[in-house]
Amino acid sequence: MVTAAEISGRKIGPGQPCFVIAEAGVNHNGDPALARRLVEAAAAAGADAVKFQTFCAERLVSRRAPKAEYQLEHTDRGESQFEMLRRLELSIADHRGLIDCCRASGVLFLSTPFDEQSADELEALGLGAFKISSGEVTNLPFLAHVARKQKPIILSTGMATLGEVERAVGTLCDAGNRRLVLLHCVTNYPADPRDANLRAMHTMEAAFGFPTGYSDHTPGIEVALAAVALGACVIEKHFTLDRNMPGPDHQASIEPGELRAMIAGIRRVESALGDGVKRPVAAEAPNIPVARKSLHWRRALPAGTRVAAGDLVALRPGTGLPAERAAALAGRTLARAVDAGQMVGEEDFRTAP
Repeated sequence: MVTAAEISGRKIGPGQPCFVIAEAGVNHNGDPALARRLVEAAAAAGADAVKFQTFCAERLVSRRAPKAEYQLEHTDRGESQFEMLRRLELSIADHRGLIDCCRASGVLFLSTPFDEQSADELEALGLGAFKISSGEVTNLPFLAHVARKQKPIILSTGMATLGEVERAVGTLCDAGNRRLVLLHCVTNYPADPRDANLRAMHTMEAAFGFPTGYSDHTPGIEVALAAVALGACVIEKHFTLDRNMPGPDHQASIEPGELRAMIAGIRRVESALGDGVKRPVAAEAPNIPVARKSLHWRRALPAGTRVAAGDLVALRPGTGLPAERAAALAGRTLARAVDAGQMVGEEDFRTAP
């Protein structure tokens, strides 16, 4: 039995609409005005939440830490990871402005903290839930710190084994927090759809009993839609205003039109899933007599003929006697002459003595 979560009054779990997180991340390039435009674009696309990242480069990365290969491809190779991240920091005042912008736009503000102080600052800002990145799955002291705040937690699980996820979930629960959502993820930018392994969502849901979803880094929107069809309760997707902007994540992000198409597609997929009860829908009713068959006479026969099975054929429309009656009608005697192609009726037969 899956335990549903709730974020700012919004229930997340089986039977609920998919919760869509538009991941702005650091695609604001350190510019608060661009960050606000990302909020507005996410809201216009129909996202439930827009998510940023809250960090201080000094507390996140060593000055000697190398960049990831994907970061090197799209940023200055002479710049360190520390220098890049320092350019992408947002101040607490910037966060307050974004929270106000989200509130005005009707979309939920979320952010990912990368250290204890950043988590404390987000808590002070009244954050409704915490999103924890895949890189922190094995940072158990940090997980415990965030869990003790008793806010809902969405945990991405990229790069993790099931055992590592188990230890992370255990740490969160031991800290008294069971308000969890787990996101399957492939930490590569972009991720190859062949690596998506969407069924891992089912594995985690069965193992831990919490709602599961998918943080998608694949190109396009098809894999995200497939995840929803498989039951993802949350979809997270990086987006940008322009993939041609400089920065580490723009190239692996979708643009506003694609975000809008993805969300519209998610809602269509949800509507197609239904309740699982096998029954005809109202729209099919007019087609039942057209598409189904009923019994007709294969050839003209005179009155008094003893009917053989070969005298009957199933043809459209299905407004007469059903084909399943053929065996029972064989051997009966005609009360009147019938024509080839005529629909079989009870009045064609003599009444048994």
